[in-house]
Amino acid sequence: MALTMNAILIVDDDSDIRSIISYALSNAGFSTLEASNGVEGLTEARRHHPDVVILDVTMPEMDGLEVCRRLRRDSDVPIIFLSSCDSEVDRILGLEMGGDDYVTKPFSPRELVARVRAIMRRLKTRREPEAAQPESPITRGRIHLDPERFTVHVGDTELTLTVTEFGILKTLMAHPGRVFSRESLIQGAYREPVVVSDRTIDSHVNRIRRKFQELDFNPIETVHGLGYKLGET
Repeated sequence: MALTMNAILIVDDDSDIRSIISYALSNAGFSTLEASNGVEGLTEARRHHPDVVILDVTMPEMDGLEVCRRLRRDSDVPIIFLSSCDSEVDRILGLEMGGDDYVTKPFSPRELVARVRAIMRRLKTRREPEAAQPESPITRGRIHLDPERFTVHVGDTELTLTVTEFGILKTLMAHPGRVFSRESLIQGAYREPVVVSDRTIDSHVNRIRRKFQELDFNPIETVHGLGYKLGET
């Protein structure tokens, strides 16, 4: 049975961390569900279909990266990684495996809530289009993006993107040829102020590129020293 809307699954082997996050999210109006290890977290995610998963990287039985990898086989649920390691390599690995965001411990509960809200804002448009101003589909060459249906097609082939990847691609497609700084892409993807590093955006762009490259197609161009743009489509 699925949880109600605005339900967040917290997966962390530290009960104190789970309690802190659950308390902060509950005060912000979210419902929460908890799991104490990766195996339990994967089971709960598939059973309840939460709106967002907050996922610790280092856990017993199954680590967060493996949980993410398995979830991404059949789910595009937004995933926020939590990690006690501030290594850039770990951050990039988590994002390139399909995570939407990455928060380092110790963290501010208020910041984590802000990041959840940013994701939920995008999900609201995706799941309740009638509550927002209707957005017209965008077609650029072979790429067709439909904001109301949350779909992207290259010709007849559908591309599966996470919520963050979809926001970045939509921003690029809205102004083909325009060079977007990483900061501009962050604003377009998140729609409200959050602190996200340049490397985080690079990781998301690289994931989008790999999905296009599987179709022998690479329309996103790097403009060195400036950012990215949508090139020939």
